[in-house]
Amino acid sequence: MHDLKLLEEALIVGDWKTAAAATQAALAGGVAPLTIVTGHLMPAMDEVGRRFEREDYFVPEMLLSARAMKASMEILRPLLASSGAQPVGRVVIGTVKGDLHDIGKNLVAAMLEGGGFEVIDLGADVAPELFIEAAAARNADLVALSALLTVTMGWMKTTIDAFQAAGLRQKVKIMVGGAPVTQQYADAIGADGFTDSAGSAVALARKLVAA
Repeated sequence: MHDLKLLEEALIVGDWKTAAAATQAALAGGVAPLTIVTGHLMPAMDEVGRRFEREDYFVPEMLLSARAMKASMEILRPLLASSGAQPVGRVVIGTVKGDLHDIGKNLVAAMLEGGGFEVIDLGADVAPELFIEAAAARNADLVALSALLTVTMGWMKTTIDAFQAAGLRQKVKIMVGGAPVTQQYADAIGADGFTDSAGSAVALARKLVAA
């Protein structure tokens, strides 16, 4: 149990080497991969999110915790797949067409994976048809659209409209976020949810998938 507590602490403080070592130690001790994720990675990343919401943590701390979580998940992911463990949900995420910014998107993707979701990250400058192809091919529950520029926000609406035209809008929930995006804008373009921080993204995603 000491190694599992060490793992949680490593994620919270962003120590990826200790996170990887503690994950290996837990597996060697017979702890199931799914137990490590649901019982330890998810609570640790939830705590990181809470610290960000309280402004005890900022982007640099979030990035370090995300890197530590990824180090652990790289070890666990193939074991989870081989065991048939099901994720909380499947999310396709990307920054919309014309926007090359990805730090915020990367943070949200990391938090979602730490929250138990399977994440399909399409990167930045993603055209609507690529979101649609990935969502259909991977049977996604949720699509997360990011934009950091006011001039690219319009592609969020274009992407949502494209899902509607493709007959997939009722099959996936769509959440949006990014510096210039507001709840009012999300409502206007027909998004299912809006988040203004990586810290609150997981709670919103869980709510949308559950709905």
